[in-house]
Amino acid sequence: MEKSGMSTKQKEKNECSHLGDASEMKGKPFDGLKLASHEVLEKAQMTGRSKCPKCNGSRMFYCYTCFSLVGVSQDDVPKIKLPVKIDIIKHPHETDGKSTAVHAKLIAPDDVTVYTYPCIPEYENEKYKVVLVFPGPGSVTVEEMMEELLRVPGKGGAPSAGEPSPKRVKRDDESEERESTKLQQRDCVLQKVIFIDSTWNQTNKIISDERLQALLRVELKTRKTCFWRHQKGSPDTYLATIEAIYYFLKDYHVLCLSQDYQGDYDNLLYFFAYLHKLINSAKHAAGRL
Repeated sequence: MEKSGMSTKQKEKNECSHLGDASEMKGKPFDGLKLASHEVLEKAQMTGRSKCPKCNGSRMFYCYTCFSLVGVSQDDVPKIKLPVKIDIIKHPHETDGKSTAVHAKLIAPDDVTVYTYPCIPEYENEKYKVVLVFPGPGSVTVEEMMEELLRVPGKGGAPSAGEPSPKRVKRDDESEERESTKLQQRDCVLQKVIFIDSTWNQTNKIISDERLQALLRVELKTRKTCFWRHQKGSPDTYLATIEAIYYFLKDYHVLCLSQDYQGDYDNLLYFFAYLHKLINSAKHAAGRL
């Protein structure tokens, strides 16, 4: 399935979720999340599949082709605002029904745009404002990302070569300097984050596209997927797209914006958590768990 920001050089103990230890996460990885009620989805499930009003496709909960809700009212589904814009680049051969990119678009419609490769924006003029979440040589962590972005001359970062170094502030002013740095981080140049929605074997064509080469790459190194369609033989650090978006934003909120996390983006996993429970229940009933 889709793989975004995963590491094959796992050295730390991974988590399946952002709350609790591994023993608490088995079977119920989303118990600690601040999720909106799933009651509306439970009722829609009892009603059965409905036709998408745009394409007439038979769907449950939402249309993964039209990115619209089906059999569910928009007022009953959570909607959140993100601190940065999200671009999702979808491989043309990625199966729509298996993609979790639609979840992000439904929950954060004002901040998420989905493109089908090769129809993607030109990012050259935005390379100091945009990062690509994808592992590999030269990739940095979310925390290191902020340092790299603040290095850009004229953006509040370190001086470029040839510029005089600023005088060291007096000790009495160090607290003021730290506060100023936090403000710089909150007003960071980061405006957009790109995720690739594709199977791991299909990513090469997209990631090698010249339009993405100048972008800083960010890698998520300490998370384990909870995706029910995880590819056999691939590391469990290969995240579904919605998981990668969620974990990136959570780390960005804490490490870069220096704010306490209060479940601000948990509802990005609203559909993912419900489908996880639904599918695992079905597997358990069939004796496959």
